[in-house]
Formats: sequence, C-alpha cells, structure tokens
Amino acid sequence: QVQLVESGGGLVQPGGSLRLSCAASGLTAGSYNMGWYRQAPGKERELVTAISSGGTTDYADSVRGRFTISRDTTKNTVNLQMNSLKPEDTAVYYCALRNRYGNVLHWGQGTQVTVSS
Repeated sequence: QVQLVESGGGLVQPGGSLRLSCAASGLTAGSYNMGWYRQAPGKERELVTAISSGGTTDYADSVRGRFTISRDTTKNTVNLQMNSLKPEDTAVYYCALRNRYGNVLHWGQGTQVTVSS
C-alpha cells in the first residue's frame, strides 16, 4: 500500500543545485521517519540524510552543509535540496521509509543524479 515516488533528478554541472522530491502515498510522510539514500555503480547503498517524525535530522559527513532534508506536509512530500554538487554525488537517489531504529521498511524506485561538466 505504501508508495514512494522520487522526482527531480537530472544532469547538473559541478557547483550546481538540484531539488529532489519524494511523493508519499499510503502514509502521511510527516508522521514517519524518512530518509534519502544513494547508490553509485559498484558501490553499496549509503544513507545520505534522514529526518524523524519529530524533525530531528542526520547527515552523512560527505553532504553536511550542502544538502538539506525537509518535509512539506501540505503536499505529503519529503524533499532533498542539494547545493554545491560534486561529481562524487553522482548516484541513484532513493527515498525510504524508516523505523525508529533506522531500518528501511520501504524503498522508492530511485531517481538518477549526474554531476558532470
């Protein structure tokens, strides 16, 4: 019943910005712990950032200060603002529903982000 659909990915030059959105159905995103993950070819999927139902946020060291996770309760979305993008940010980005322990309960299908000149 839960569906998470990512959008907003694309090709951007180094130093540029993108805004990803995760549209949630079957749940109210603001009432759950949510996260953004990414996976580059040949690499493990890694946590980028997470937000709790109470608003607590966590960021990977590699993106802290550049990326911001937020909720839009009126649209039932979780967003990821990505600034100062680097080539090493290139990956498929996934939205995920998490439990209180940080375990992923449901994944979106992902959206490609490519940072290249």
